[in-house]
Amino acid sequence: MRGSSASELSDPAAPARGASASDANGEAAGPARKERGADFAQSLERGLSVIRAFGPDHPRLTLSDVARRTGLTRSAARRFLLTLVELGYAQTDGRLFWLRPQILELGYSYLSTLTTPEVALPYLEDLATAVSASASLGVLDGEDVFCVAHVSAKRMLAVRIPVGTRLPAHACSLGHVLLAALPVTQRRSYLENAQLRKLTTMTPSTRHELATVLDSVVRNGYAIGDQGLEENLHAVAVPVTDGRGSVVAALGVAAQGGSPTAESLRAGYLDQLLGSAAQISKQLQRLNLASPR
Repeated sequence: MRGSSASELSDPAAPARGASASDANGEAAGPARKERGADFAQSLERGLSVIRAFGPDHPRLTLSDVARRTGLTRSAARRFLLTLVELGYAQTDGRLFWLRPQILELGYSYLSTLTTPEVALPYLEDLATAVSASASLGVLDGEDVFCVAHVSAKRMLAVRIPVGTRLPAHACSLGHVLLAALPVTQRRSYLENAQLRKLTTMTPSTRHELATVLDSVVRNGYAIGDQGLEENLHAVAVPVTDGRGSVVAALGVAAQGGSPTAESLRAGYLDQLLGSAAQISKQLQRLNLASPR
């Protein structure tokens, strides 16, 4: 992989010879972009794309890496990166860039508005200890499950899902619980429009397959995730309500390895899950009753 040269880190005053108008604006030539509204701030979109370029598999990137991953010119990528450095959200050694812990402030602005994770965390800790499996709490965000709380089991092969992780809703038990809780019209719209990518041989990847799974969740009140998200990953999930009947999150446990049957997953996890979900829901109900309407 080629590192960023001195010429890359310098900010040219004008676009390179032969650059198109789109290049001059900071975006590399490519497929036509989706039409945006008149009030859409494209510069903000580009800045956020630079932040999203970093991840667990690529925590440190060169300027060229960021430009390639975002589709921005090196000049535009440089300006966004150095702005993040100036603001304290990123750091550089002159060649590589990486995010600093301060970047968590951006996500915390959302998480701090959520009562559910704070209420749920002690119960997730107890649950993970009781069943010797990792416990997660997720909410539905578009076609994804957004992980808002997670506690890993204390063992070598524990499943770890960092807070902020997005999981495709159609492929995991947390998502099946949340999708099954949608009003019928919204569920139908999801089934008609969602991209149901086949991640493993067990992923429900057609409307009929997923609709059958969701109907089962509605009947049973829980979801079994049998390697739909990842091979050798087994999970069970149940709904968490606000105490007034509305599902606000899904609580699940997951473990790797072995070939457990649906019955053994139910026997091993379901009772504990339902008990923890009921406790969280009860606490949320108390908060809702205590808060001003």
